[in-house]
Amino acid sequence: MADAVLHGAGLGFRRELIPDLKAGVSAAIDFFELAPENWAGMGGRSAKDLRHFTERFPFVCHGLSLDLGGPRPLDTELLTRIKHFMRQHGMCLYTEHLSWCGDDGHLYDLLPIPCTGDAVRWVAGRIRQAQDILEMKIGIENASYYVAPPGAEMNETEFIRAVIEEADCLLHLDVNNVYVNSANFAFDPLAFIDALPLERTCYLHMAGHYVEPDGVLVDTHGAEVIDPVWQLLNAVYARVGPQPTCLERDFNIPPLSELSAEVAQISNAQQRAKRLKKAA
Repeated sequence: MADAVLHGAGLGFRRELIPDLKAGVSAAIDFFELAPENWAGMGGRSAKDLRHFTERFPFVCHGLSLDLGGPRPLDTELLTRIKHFMRQHGMCLYTEHLSWCGDDGHLYDLLPIPCTGDAVRWVAGRIRQAQDILEMKIGIENASYYVAPPGAEMNETEFIRAVIEEADCLLHLDVNNVYVNSANFAFDPLAFIDALPLERTCYLHMAGHYVEPDGVLVDTHGAEVIDPVWQLLNAVYARVGPQPTCLERDFNIPPLSELSAEVAQISNAQQRAKRLKKAA
């Protein structure tokens, strides 16, 4: 079983990358991330392929469908499957989006939660329930959104802080999501980050996005990371240190060599942050 200690720079684990990864994994890649919904319970070749890598590298589980903010009962069966899956492969971290994605069925989108006291209590209770089942603290990711829900009683950073404190969970900080939202809703991304409970940070995401003709940014994970997002990552490292950071790429997937080069940029930024801390 791979060492469960998580550090350094990682890459999203995609089936289409497996042949090239078997041929050789770049030294810049310290760990991988996967969506457990896409792998838990799989048998045959998929299970063998996954085992090949989990025996050699740490893996993070990043959920897609737990629906922490939704109205339906929490999917405890899914959480139980994830718990067994993580133990089977020696995985030490599970994160999910601070969003909702279900009603009568799965909506296949991550929708923003109204920033209200009632929502804080509802979501925090569901996070505590998830943590009890998984027997670990989980990381909650700040989500991208395109319409701000009405009826807000607090701003987004106050809401995130309140949920994390009420649930006693961790912060999964998605740097690109902060940048996308800041551009679409005209706020200072660094001030937003500074207002988060950074002391709870356990994990970071980096990704690219798409710019619509009207200037709206869409969090697609389908392009290279741009310079302002790299700069924002440097600012985050200056505040929280070089936390484990994963590159997400879900569409328009380029050759592994190009992805590895971006992961190496994350690793280089982490090393710079370490040097600056020593020099301070």
